[in-house]
Amino acid sequence: MDGGRALVMIVDDNITNLKIAKNALAESCDVFTVPSAAKMFGLLERNKPHLILLDIDMPEMNGLDAIKLLKAKPDTCDIPVIFLTGKDDPESELRGLSLGAIDYISKPFMPQLLHKRVELHLTVEAQKLRLERQAKKLEAQGEELKLFNENLQKMVEEKTGKILKLQNTILKTVANLVESRDGVTGGHVERTQHGLKALIAGLDDLGLYRDQLREWDIDLMIQSSQLHDVGKIAIADSILNKPGRLQAEEWEEMRGHAALGVRIIERIEAETSDSDFLKYAKIFAWTHHEKWDGSGYPTGLAGEDIPLPGRLMAIADVYDALISERPYKTAVSHEEAVRIILEGRGRHFDPVLVDVFERMADRFALFSFSLPPEL
Repeated sequence: MDGGRALVMIVDDNITNLKIAKNALAESCDVFTVPSAAKMFGLLERNKPHLILLDIDMPEMNGLDAIKLLKAKPDTCDIPVIFLTGKDDPESELRGLSLGAIDYISKPFMPQLLHKRVELHLTVEAQKLRLERQAKKLEAQGEELKLFNENLQKMVEEKTGKILKLQNTILKTVANLVESRDGVTGGHVERTQHGLKALIAGLDDLGLYRDQLREWDIDLMIQSSQLHDVGKIAIADSILNKPGRLQAEEWEEMRGHAALGVRIIERIEAETSDSDFLKYAKIFAWTHHEKWDGSGYPTGLAGEDIPLPGRLMAIADVYDALISERPYKTAVSHEEAVRIILEGRGRHFDPVLVDVFERMADRFALFSFSLPPEL
């Protein structure tokens, strides 16, 4: 079939029936005539027909026993079988159909009727075969498409990873350059990021602020925190590096770095669609110097009016400032820094976050002192 001639095997112990059937089918099919079921199985080892016409009443092995063997073997179980019978026996017919036969043809048969019945079944089988092949082809194409999509996804992820790594490296370099202008020569960005991660882990462990944490892209937020002091790029060196106490005018200019940072980020925002990253960055830049009691800057926000990222950064930033050398101060120990932050509970810092900080203080120390104060 499929452009070639179908092979039909006729199995009957009656030679006359074999000749009649072969003559009826020879014009449109290749026909094997077989006088017994045993010889049929011998031929099936070398040839697989598209259809078997199988007599029921044969010596040694009848048609019912033969079809059981056919259907039990993987190589022959899918060959369609039509029974030939001279008996008017509904029970045998029902049994044969239950064993897997697709039809019955009564003997003696009219050659034209036999031809039409066989032609009909071969047409059905040909259509079935085409559908099976189409299904296999579609399945293979589906597997190829799946593999292509997986490879494409992998390529996109690798490319995206490289871009994000480059972006993060540029941000970290810019942030460290900004910090180096006021005498901080490295490590501040990494330490504040580690502090944020420790505090967020503590919140998660305790189930605090759970709804807000679920809404965050935490990795993106941590990355954006590198821009929290970007506004210092516009502050004069004479103020940033002044070894003593700032005068009132100088302090006012220094406080302006928060608003300057927001304006810088907004300029970047106007040129890009990456709003989530910059949204987090603006929150950090604008609010990390606000205080729980409302005495911070730039706008004097208080309590939970201060966005949670800003309240987290307030602790991470102050802790790192305390343990770091500055032109105007010496570094304090981890223990002293912890004591100062605990004293700021309810005044400078969110009381809940201070409790979390106290639980996670060892993680702050572990990372902070694994980096040298000067890199």
